[in-house]
Amino acid sequence: MPLPDTCATFPLMTGPRYTPLAASLPSTVPFVGPEVQERLRGTPFRARLGANENVFGPSPKALAAMRAEAEEIWKYPDASSYELRHALADHHGVAPENILVGEGIDGLLGYLVRLLVGPGDAVVTSDGAYPTFNYHVAGYGGTLHKIPYRDDHEDLPALIAKAAEVDAKLVYFANPDNPMASWTQGANIIAALETLPEGTLLLLDEAYIDFAPDGTAPEIDIDDPRVIRMRTFSKAYGMAGARVGYAMGARELIQSFDKIRNHFGMNRAAQAGALAALEDQDYLAQTIANVAEAREEITRIAAANGLTALPSATNFVAIDCGRDAEFAKAVLDGLVARGIFVRMPFVAPQNRCIRVSCGRPQDVALFAEELPKVLADLG
Repeated sequence: MPLPDTCATFPLMTGPRYTPLAASLPSTVPFVGPEVQERLRGTPFRARLGANENVFGPSPKALAAMRAEAEEIWKYPDASSYELRHALADHHGVAPENILVGEGIDGLLGYLVRLLVGPGDAVVTSDGAYPTFNYHVAGYGGTLHKIPYRDDHEDLPALIAKAAEVDAKLVYFANPDNPMASWTQGANIIAALETLPEGTLLLLDEAYIDFAPDGTAPEIDIDDPRVIRMRTFSKAYGMAGARVGYAMGARELIQSFDKIRNHFGMNRAAQAGALAALEDQDYLAQTIANVAEAREEITRIAAANGLTALPSATNFVAIDCGRDAEFAKAVLDGLVARGIFVRMPFVAPQNRCIRVSCGRPQDVALFAEELPKVLADLG
């Protein structure tokens, strides 16, 4: 079929008619990915330590399951993620009806905001917390209210107090936190729940919970209607590219997602890989140990260069560069120029830090080699 004449003229009013909300929003991407940066640089990074990926990779059993499932990729995926959902239910000791599988936490955040937030509805988060959540809230017209960190921790009592002030539908709280790697004891979350306003839902983003100390995850009844928890296979399970996450919450809330979610959004091979990964807890334990070793080494490297690594309950370390954001950005730029991909927090005063993901020994060794050179260049 011939293509239309590219020199043709069109009526002045041609084109899509965007909603007023969509027309008012900028075209933004919450994170500029490393591949984009590599294309701009014209060369690949030597060490990929900026995206909090698990460079130790997924369980070999997960890889084998995904390869086997490739033979069945002509089929649509199971829209209910039945096998994975039931395995997760057994793993957590809850009912399958309390679990929803989705396209990573990012996808689930979008569904939750779509379910709860309309134009003008109040939502509370921390200033400097996960920007993808903010992106979804803006996309549905919600009004974000931001609370500053306190001592490099998200301040849950202040978030809840703000929710009461503005009649927020939703409060976002990451535990452990990104970008600072800090964490809150589960008992403190349970205590704070008693002050949560009626009609406000607490969203617990627990993407990094597998790396955290015992007692970080609060023991909350799965059918408590005040809370929804989100977890992922992207971090400890090493499957960021597969895009598999899950939400846990009260049955009525989980069932409500069926009103608005993309029922065939999950990749068939990814479902099989996640199921196999979940069943290989020995590999998960080894990965957690590998991450702990890398965390300790990054902390040692920071100290050896006169910098301070903040305590971490994640697979990355926030390193306090000891000065202001301008200096931290110069450190980051110097590392990137030398082929070491790292990131930094966006908001003051946390932007005095850079954020370094836990890598393989060879990745961390490159960081150790280049960091003192960057600092020497900056004087």
